[in-house]
Formats: sequence, C-alpha cells, structure tokens
Amino acid sequence: MKKIFNSRAFNRKYNYSGRDLGVTYSAQVSFFKVWSPGADGVMLVLYSGGNGDNKIEEIPMKHQEKGIWRAKVERDLEGIYYTYKVKRGNKEEEVMDPYAKACGVNGKRGMVIDLSKTNPKGWEKHSRPTISNPTEAIIYELHVRDMSIDDNSHIKNKGKFLAFTETGTKSNEGETTGIDHIKELGVTHIQLMPCYDYLTVDEAKKDSAEYNWGYDPLNYNIPEGSYSTDPYHGEVRIKEYKEAIMSLHENGLGVIMDVVYNHTGISEGSSLNKLMPCYYHRTNAVGRFYNGSACGNEIASERFMVRKMIVESLCYWAREYKIDGFRFDLMGVLDIDTMNCIYEELSKINPNIILYGEGWAGGPCGLEDKKRALKANAPKLRNVGVFNDDLRDAVRGDVFISEKKGFISGGDDMEESIKFGIVASTKHPQINYSKVNYSDAPYALEPRYTVNYVSAHDNLTLWDKIEASCDEEVTLEEKIKMQKLANAIVLTSQGVPFIHAGAEFARTKYGDENSYKSSDKINQLDWKRKSEFKEVFTYYKGLIELRKAHPVFRMTTTSEIAKNLKFLEMPTTHMVGYTLQNHAVDDEWKEIVVIFNGNQVVQTISLAHDKWHVVVNGDQAGIKVIETLTSGEIKVPGKTAMVLVKA
Repeated sequence: MKKIFNSRAFNRKYNYSGRDLGVTYSAQVSFFKVWSPGADGVMLVLYSGGNGDNKIEEIPMKHQEKGIWRAKVERDLEGIYYTYKVKRGNKEEEVMDPYAKACGVNGKRGMVIDLSKTNPKGWEKHSRPTISNPTEAIIYELHVRDMSIDDNSHIKNKGKFLAFTETGTKSNEGETTGIDHIKELGVTHIQLMPCYDYLTVDEAKKDSAEYNWGYDPLNYNIPEGSYSTDPYHGEVRIKEYKEAIMSLHENGLGVIMDVVYNHTGISEGSSLNKLMPCYYHRTNAVGRFYNGSACGNEIASERFMVRKMIVESLCYWAREYKIDGFRFDLMGVLDIDTMNCIYEELSKINPNIILYGEGWAGGPCGLEDKKRALKANAPKLRNVGVFNDDLRDAVRGDVFISEKKGFISGGDDMEESIKFGIVASTKHPQINYSKVNYSDAPYALEPRYTVNYVSAHDNLTLWDKIEASCDEEVTLEEKIKMQKLANAIVLTSQGVPFIHAGAEFARTKYGDENSYKSSDKINQLDWKRKSEFKEVFTYYKGLIELRKAHPVFRMTTTSEIAKNLKFLEMPTTHMVGYTLQNHAVDDEWKEIVVIFNGNQVVQTISLAHDKWHVVVNGDQAGIKVIETLTSGEIKVPGKTAMVLVKA
C-alpha cells in the first residue's frame, strides 16, 4: 500500500487541494465534503442530537473527482448532528467527519454550527500579547484540570475551561491561586496540555473524577468536552474555550496549545482509517501499523492529504481560537517537510507564531530518520524549536533512572552539557561538544530553536527527582537549594525557558513518574505548597523578573551569544560560570557574571573587578541589589546560583 499511496498516479488522481472539506454552513444551505477514495458509496446521516436514537434521515452523497463525496442540504441545519456512512464492498461503517468543528458528547457525531455565535463579547477585537522573538517567551506548562481541581484553589469552575476566567481566588493560606498566581509569577505564555477532543475520559460522566493527560486524539478540531460545563451541546465547549483564551490574553498571557498529530487514539477503528484504509497511518508490507508513537500507530504526515489535514487543522486553531503557538508531541514522528509547511502557513496568520516540539519519537518509525523532525535534524526546520534534553538530564539527572544524579545533586561531568544549555544549543567556541550528554554538535542555528527545561508533565517532577536521587541524609533545606538552582540555570540561559506548572512551589506527584491517568490527588496543583515553599516561589518570580528586565539574558542570534557570553575558568569541577556583556545588545547593565556552584561547599571565584552588586544569591533573586561586594574574590555557597553586576 505504501508504494501505491506514494505513487505519482495515486497523487494525480486523488490529491485534493480544495480547502472546503467538512461542512460549509449558511442558514440557507450547507455543503458536506469528505475524502474517501475507492468507497462504493457514502451516506450523510443527520441526527437531532449528539447521542441517542434520534436519526432524522440519510442522504446519498455524490461521488466527484479526487476521491471526494459531496452532499448539499438546502435548509438551515444549525445545531443538527451528523456522521458519514461509508460502504466498501459488503462492509458499511459509520464514521465521524475528521474535519468536524463541533460535536456531541464523546465526539461520536459532528455538529453543524454557526461559529460566529460562539464568540464571547469583544472576541474579535480583544487584545493579545505579542513578542518579537520566541526568546522573549517564558513558557508555563499546565493541564486544565490540574490548576483548579484542588478545593484549596477556591476556584468555582473546577477542572473546566472557565476556571481561567476567574480572578481574585486565594488559598486558605491567603496566597493567590489560578490565573492570579500565574500572573504573579510573571511568565508570558501558558502551554495548555491537549485541549482538543480526546478519547479516554467519558464526557457523559460530567462530575466524575476521571483523569487523563489527553495524548490520545479523537477529533483534532474540537475542544475537549470534559473541560466544558455541558459536553452534550457542541457550541458550549467552543464558547467556553474561547472565553478561557480571551481571559488569558487579557491578563497578558499568550496561549500555546499542545497538539498530538503524530498518532490517533484509535488505530484500525479510527474514522481516518475507515474513510481510507492504511492511508493516514504508516503500515508495513502486510498492513500492520508502525508504532513510532508507542501508542499503537503513527500518522503518515508525509502524504499529501495527511499533511493537508494537519496544516489546515493548525491554521483553524490559530484563526478561530487565536492560539499563539503550538507544542508538538513526539515531533520526531512527523516529517520535516510537513513541519516547514506548518510554519509557512501559520506565519501568514501570525508572523510571531511560536512553534516547538519533542525532537524524538516513542520508538522505531516507519519513516527514515533523515526525513523526520528529530533534534538532530533541527537545522533543517524553519522556525521550529526543540526541547533540550541534554540540559534537562545534565541539571537533574537522567529522567529514566530515578536515582541518577545531575549537576544540582552532585552528578559528575555535567559541566559541558550545562554550558550547552546556557548557549541554547548554538555554536560557541568554548564548548567541548564531545562531552555533551546526547549531542556531539550544536543543533540550533539560532537561540529561538532551543527550549530549555528541567521538568515537564512526563517523568518525575523536579522535586520528586531530587527526592529520588538524593541520599537519605540530605536535608529539606538542601533540597530546596537544588530546586532553586535547577531553574536558575534555565531562567538565566539563552533560548526559550520552559517551566512545569507547580515547580515554583516544589510540586510533587508522590513519585508517580507517569501520571497520565492517575488521580486528581496525584496530578492536582496542591495550593497549600505555595505557602509551604514560598521561598521557592519568590525566588522563581525574581528570576523571571530579572530575565524580562534584561535583554542580555534573551539574545536573539548565535553571533550575539558568541560575542557577548564568555565562559569563565572555574576553580573546581561541578561549577559553571560566565560573563555577559552588552556589546550590540541594548542592556543598561554593562557586565554581568553568572555562577552556578553544584558543590556542597563554598567555592571562591576570582573576578577581574573589585566592586560587584549581587542581584541573585541562594536566598533572593531579582533586579534589586541584595548587597555590594568590594572585592574580586567572590564566595559562592554550595548548591547556589549567583548573578553579579559590575558596579
């Protein structure tokens, strides 16, 4: 089948370039179009509801060229639900429209909708935060349900999109929660974990405690119903998601959507496979699904109609929902040409669109490595960043070996990987790339292509990793120092910083390293910890303030970094230090020194000048002077970051 689908003859006959698949609605007439080459017949099935025995009628669809089936209904179908009944040989199956924009409960039927009626008041002209380069972004990864589900959040719309519209909420301890907390922290963008309609949570159980991360796509163009107050009426989830996005925008926060185009939640039984067997997924010579996603299948993004579906879906989210960026799950399963096409089309909608993803796969793929959007192929990608796992594992220790130590916990030989992250994986003359964790060469052409992080929804939280990798005698105070040091490295490094929600108050999942379907108790943001670990929160807030205030921490070109960032010779191992100067960078601070001490004990650094203002130490961080040192001999406490400004 692979040879057939990739052949010129197939592409000439069946590649459809029109942008009208799905439903084109007006009050007078609705057009339905679906791509299903080789089908013996397709029926449009209309229902009065999104579930239940309420069929209205079946309408034969007309076969057209390019494998298109079309139906025209001359009456107002707003609010009517529909499916397609596809016949191949003796087999007839009812499927969901992969281009549907609305659906009923659990996404089994599409819905005809007037999208203009789902716009909140002021939607068209509401203000959106903008940035000129992704290095200005500070990304905060968050699951919709996690933010509000804890009773101590005092958010009314628990686990719902509407939680992002609530302000003024505080914990029992008097600390801000929800959107006010995020604003207080100072990040610029929220990366929402999958918000499209996914498979595993039963939307009919509205008030149940069912949980999932959402990496099992069902309908790519429809918001998840369990995050709405009413999953039965398709317009509700759309309007409430827009309300959430609008609220985040008006509170100065960009919205990045986590998307999963590398596989579908169902393999053989998916609507895509029923519409065109084996086309949308990569299969081997005997029709078995390749499994580069480690979730049962992988999308054949390199094929024309698959690429078309992905690109049009992303453009829809960017236009209709005003999404500011996209994070691609297992981007290494997708092909390079598709990713470049994505940027080309999205940049027409938003020239400042933020795009990045995981530069790896979940297992062996059915597409050769040189064609895939892997980290090693990052130079072939256009304005698409990749996560820096070299820095992640250098700072905290290997994510797959719980007890493995990193720089913050005493791990050996991590210095070059730390330096690699500091320069955002770009080319720098002072780095020995042979000693970097996983990359033997710089892969980022510019700093915007690297997303630096130490924790995310996957694997142990940063706090849990510290707990797992530390010896029993390590004190709580020392662990807090490590929690501070880890993201001090991230937030002062070049590139795009990324923070896992709750890391700012030492989030724990009680050692659960794969909590994708665990309980709310495991996954929720425990707002009590904000007061318990207030010093970590205040420290992270200060680091963010520092980064936002001084452009030299977020340079935009590799040449600027090479010119302005110079690594210092350290007196011992387990240390990294460097200077930042403002040559060709508009920063009022003329010279800055940043030092990370991963040792247990104080180390002394000799600097060229005698007078330095300290703005970051082990206790405080920010832009205000903590103390002024009148000697070039700088004592750096163990497990501590220091930032000094030439006086």
